[in-house]
Amino acid sequence: MRIQLACCVAVLSSAAAFADSKDPCTRLLAALGDRLADATCVQSTDLTTNNPATTPANNSIPGLPPFAFTPQTDRGVISPNPPNRTLITKAVPGVQLQARIASDPAGQGRFLLRLPDDWNGRLVVAGASGTRSEFNGDFAWSDYVVQKGYAYASQNKGVLNLRLTTAADPLGCRLNPDSPVFVHFFDNDPGQQFTRWASFMAQAALLGRRGVETRYGREARRTYAVGTSNGGYQVRRAVELFPGLFDGGVDWEGTYVDAGAPNLLTDLPPAILNFPDYAKGTPAFNSDSTAAKNIRGAGYPRDIVNGTTSLWGLYSAQFWEVTQCQWQKRNDPAYDTYGSGTGTYNYIARLSASDVGAQLAAFATSGRIHRPLITVAGTMDGLLPIDRHARAYARKVAEAQAERGDDEDDKPAYRLYEVQNGNHIENFKNTFTQLEFIQPHAQRAFDLLVSSVEERAPLPPSQCIPHGGQIQGPAQPGHCANLFVP
Repeated sequence: MRIQLACCVAVLSSAAAFADSKDPCTRLLAALGDRLADATCVQSTDLTTNNPATTPANNSIPGLPPFAFTPQTDRGVISPNPPNRTLITKAVPGVQLQARIASDPAGQGRFLLRLPDDWNGRLVVAGASGTRSEFNGDFAWSDYVVQKGYAYASQNKGVLNLRLTTAADPLGCRLNPDSPVFVHFFDNDPGQQFTRWASFMAQAALLGRRGVETRYGREARRTYAVGTSNGGYQVRRAVELFPGLFDGGVDWEGTYVDAGAPNLLTDLPPAILNFPDYAKGTPAFNSDSTAAKNIRGAGYPRDIVNGTTSLWGLYSAQFWEVTQCQWQKRNDPAYDTYGSGTGTYNYIARLSASDVGAQLAAFATSGRIHRPLITVAGTMDGLLPIDRHARAYARKVAEAQAERGDDEDDKPAYRLYEVQNGNHIENFKNTFTQLEFIQPHAQRAFDLLVSSVEERAPLPPSQCIPHGGQIQGPAQPGHCANLFVP
């Protein structure tokens, strides 16, 4: 709700009175008490991660198995190592609240809220990547926005992370083809359909807005969505489904979901199937081999090899098969994962043998955005290849806007900023220095989005951000002609 000038003095006086309250946690817990469970609220001297108390320790919730709740690990997943994290220049005193969401029948939905004393009148709601916790964005997003005075809310998509298991577990997934270690993802359990992801983003916005109003005595002027990977998917669904809750969003390498393809279940099997022949061929890592051509043919960027380490090898060891297993067991559980094979999974054939198509259709991204949205994606993404995810979603938005037939001025702005040499995992730059960090571009995109929404500043056109460059005017319009520049 926009604040009219005539009532500014009264509103500011009310906000000052609320800010001066000696016990904001009491009021917050009273206002949100029936919506939250196991809530803790503290008045913090610093809401940034310079304060060790801001992010809880791994495995710090009693009664949960190891690896179910890993906030310290989660915050480093999408953000690079020091000194390349968000620069923290000041302490941000305020209030931090964390809790379970009481209405979640699975009992796993979690919520985080940070309310700086020096509030700028706005709220940022963050999605979570993978199966990570509500603390996933602490380095990348929370540190950035709370220093600017934004209130910050986050959630965990209604699901805990994982627990160790064995090969005998029908929902177990091995970490990679050469690993004896199996894990059980909580989001493969009954009642944890991926359709829940969008609703938890909306719940976080509602809880955040209620918390803001309670803390400051007035509503947030604007609410923005941010998120990475699966959290980027949440951002897309936020501006597609909940325009009444969000004023715009920044999607950092969001997961594209389409029952008609492409999707993770069409893309990952060729990489899983062909990587062993590529890595163990004669010579090893031969970019001209049939196996390498098959991987690139499935949409993946070229490999980078540094001695005996390859970029594809890092993705194979950490992401490809375990992600394929997770998504297959959730959406096509009748398939014999390791008997029939992860690399030989054929999504098109399974459409007539199972309801996997209907499962994906239930949470597919539509492209029908109702608020401004910026996608920032790396050209060297080896988990969500750019043409199969970021560019595919850009095409979906263009199709949806053409079908709607709105005048250009009535269409919510959409931009795709491609980061040349950027990849899905920022920390891989530690091994391959040719790669580019995406985080500073995502943060810059957020500032541009806010200026566009609040000051009507024009967004720079969709563009390729050249290796070593920045979002500007643009230097290279449209898509990057080269996915990799040495």
